[in-house]
Amino acid sequence: MTDEAGGGSHRLGNIAVLGGALLVALSAVHRYTHVLPGSDPTFQLAHERCYGVARAHMNDCGTSRHACAWRTTVDASTEEWISVPAGTCGRIAGGRLRNSGG
Repeated sequence: MTDEAGGGSHRLGNIAVLGGALLVALSAVHRYTHVLPGSDPTFQLAHERCYGVARAHMNDCGTSRHACAWRTTVDASTEEWISVPAGTCGRIAGGRLRNSGG
């Protein structure tokens, strides 16, 4: 095959695409596993309590009104919370990081 038919440029393009895909894959392995040197020994997703967004019977833990999860009887109670990934609560309508209930 000769470069006149465009075979060389296709080969070079394929090498660039495969190289980029390999780089992305190695970056993901490094970030989300402990296989490569320099990676964290374990992967933990940070969570935060988000108050005021739990639906009835969908709260994560007890409050001053009850001792168990799933016991709330009203939607969006200011004292009830759910656990969400860190940085998510502020994006949920009505979500607060501190409870305003008593």
